[in-house]
Amino acid sequence: MSKLEELIKELCPNGVEYKPLGELGDFYGGLSGKSKNDFIDGNAKYITYRNVYNNPALRLDIEDRVKIAEGERQNAIKYADIIFTGSSETPDECGFSSVVTTVPKEDIFLNSFCFIFRLHNPELLLPDFAKHLFRSDDIRIKIGKTASGVTRYNVSKEKMKKVQIPLPPLAVQREIVRILDKFTLYSQELAAELAAELAARKKQYEFYRDKLLAHDKVRKVALKELCINHDSKRRPITKNRRTVGQYPYYGASGIVDYVDDYLFDGQYLLISEDGANLLARSTPIAFSISGKAWVNNHAHVLEFNNKATRRYVEIYLNSINLQKYISTAAQPKLTQGNLNRIEIPLPPLEVQERIVKVLDNFDAICSDLGIGLPAEIEKRQQQYEFYRDKLLTFGTGSATIFTDRQTDRQTDRQTDRAD
Repeated sequence: MSKLEELIKELCPNGVEYKPLGELGDFYGGLSGKSKNDFIDGNAKYITYRNVYNNPALRLDIEDRVKIAEGERQNAIKYADIIFTGSSETPDECGFSSVVTTVPKEDIFLNSFCFIFRLHNPELLLPDFAKHLFRSDDIRIKIGKTASGVTRYNVSKEKMKKVQIPLPPLAVQREIVRILDKFTLYSQELAAELAAELAARKKQYEFYRDKLLAHDKVRKVALKELCINHDSKRRPITKNRRTVGQYPYYGASGIVDYVDDYLFDGQYLLISEDGANLLARSTPIAFSISGKAWVNNHAHVLEFNNKATRRYVEIYLNSINLQKYISTAAQPKLTQGNLNRIEIPLPPLEVQERIVKVLDNFDAICSDLGIGLPAEIEKRQQQYEFYRDKLLTFGTGSATIFTDRQTDRQTDRQTDRAD
C-alpha cells in the first residue's frame, strides 16, 4: 500500500468532503476605472491575463505596471488567492486558474479581465495543492459550465459559487503535491536542457557558417545579377478584404494569413523590405518559399536559376549586417535599389552546393533535437495530467481516490532526478 493510500484509509474512511466555492470564500474583481494611459509608466505592478492563463502558480517576478493613485481603492492579490480568467473566445478556455503560492512583497494588482477567489480560511487548501486541483479535468469541466456567451464567453461568478471542490485533509494534499510536483520539476529540467542544447548547437552552426562563408579570393556579384526580381507582381490585401483559403499570405517575416488565391507558384526567396526586424534580426530576414502563395508589399520576391544558389544567398544574407543598406527615415526599410546592390561573394556552384549541404545538415540536427526533446516534454506533461486527474478524482465511500502503488513507483522512477 502506498503512502497516499495509507493516508486516505486513515484520514478519509468515509470519503472526502466536498463544498461549494460560495461557502468557502468570496470573489473579488480586478482593476477598475483604468484607461489605456494608466498602463504607461505605471508605479505599481499588476498581473496580466497571460500570466494567469499560462501559469498554474502565478509568477510575481514581473515588470508589468499600472498607475495607482495614493489612497486609490483597488484589490491587491494576497497569498493563497486563486485567480481566474474571466472570459475567452471559447468556453473551454474560460476560468483558467493561477494560484498565489508565494507571499507578495508589495501590493500587486490584477488586470480587469480576471478575478480573485479568496478563501475565508486559507488553511483549508494548500496553495500548492490548489494550483493542481483547479486545473484538473474534473474541476475544469465544472468551471467551463459556468461560462456563457455568443462570440465571447464570460464566467458567471454566481454559477461559480455552486462549483463544488474536494477538501481532503492537509496530509493528503501534501502527498499529492509531492507526487505531482515531481512531474512538473522533471518537465522543467527537460525544457532547460533543451534550451541549453539548442543554444550550443546554434553557436556551432554560426561558427561553421561564418567559416564556410569567409571567401577572400572569390568574385563578388551584385545580387541583381543572380536573380529575377518579381516585386512588381506583389499586391497587399487589407485584413478585412481577405477571404480565408488554403494559400499562405506572406509578409516581411513570414506567413501572416491564409487566403483563397495566389500570385506566385514556384520556388522563391523572400527578403524583408521593412520593419524593425531588419535591425533587430530576431527572425531571419531572408526565407525560401515553395508552391502557390500570395506575397504583400513588405517582402521582396526573388527567383533564382538553381536551388543551391538561392539557398546559399539566403544563408549569406541572414549572416551579414545589412545596416548600411537600410534607410531609417521613418521605419527601417530595405529598398529594392539597395537590395540590388548588395554584393554576394560567389564561389563556384559545386562549392555553393557543398556549403549548403553542410549547413543544412546542421539545421537538420537542430531540428531533430527540437523535435525529440519537446516530444519528450509533451509526453511527461501528458503523464502529469493523467496522474493529476487520477489523484484528484475523489469518489464516495472508502474508495475515495483513484491511486495505486504503481502510480507512486512510476512517478518516483521517472522523476528520480528531481530528488
